[in-house]
Amino acid sequence: MVIILGPTATGKTSLSVKLAYDFDGEIISADSRQIYKGMDIGTGKDLDDYIIHNQQINYHLINILNPDTNYSVYQFKKDYKQVYQKIINNHKKPFLCGGTGLYIESVLLDYQIMTAPPNFNLREKLDTYSLLQLIQELKKINSSVFDPKYHTSKRRVIRSIEILLYDNSTSINMNMQKTSTNKTLVIGVQIDRKRNLELIKKRLIFRLKNGMVEEVEHLLKTGLSSKRLHYFGLEYKFIGKYLSQELSYDEMVEQLNIAINQFSKRQMTFFRRMEKRGIKINWLKIKNYSDIKSLVNIHFNQ
Repeated sequence: MVIILGPTATGKTSLSVKLAYDFDGEIISADSRQIYKGMDIGTGKDLDDYIIHNQQINYHLINILNPDTNYSVYQFKKDYKQVYQKIINNHKKPFLCGGTGLYIESVLLDYQIMTAPPNFNLREKLDTYSLLQLIQELKKINSSVFDPKYHTSKRRVIRSIEILLYDNSTSINMNMQKTSTNKTLVIGVQIDRKRNLELIKKRLIFRLKNGMVEEVEHLLKTGLSSKRLHYFGLEYKFIGKYLSQELSYDEMVEQLNIAINQFSKRQMTFFRRMEKRGIKINWLKIKNYSDIKSLVNIHFNQ
């Protein structure tokens, strides 16, 4: 398999489509929001990009759930394995593409994740806590579980508490072991930080002019709650605030652009952590497509 990763707005999809076309492959999405139907512009699905030279490149794990349905890393791993096997059985080459580092790492390090069901009453209660209070609660239950590099958000800490209380075990069963490097090639889209910020702003303005606000309005009209919009973050959170008149249009654009920039930085931090865990990422610029193609060719012909 070949994995294409990188921060947002770097052209991962178009690169993956080119490679899938040249190597007779199919694409598996590793994006935590593109799984949802009706969230197209804000999540950057760009489905037209999957057509190249008048040929449709098959893609998977996009538009598979309604936005009011919860999804987890556990479910992603399960769906990924089924799709991967289907692609292999059809004698195609699999390309995993996306910016959700946790999804990609769960495959590469083979996370063994417990299947504790969501406890929505507990989540609602814990959501009122600060991150520091949640960490303290987690340590009370089992201090050995706390990982400062992993437990960096309320969502992650709440899920860990949820699993511990459900299982009543001494540790979270998230064993990791690196997959064989001769089976997976990881390519990171290399881009200058300043250029990345320029592309983020340009893409944001384009999407706002081409229906992103209307997309969020439609989600609200069809019954999606403002709280759920807030959960999805970024475009949905800030446009939701604009529609509820919490922000002016200009304030929304400015704050959203800053939030996407920060998100891009967090993505790179996560990818660097993956490298520290022993995952080799080959950082290459998209403009050097011939080098990327040669690397992929060598990989598939080992």
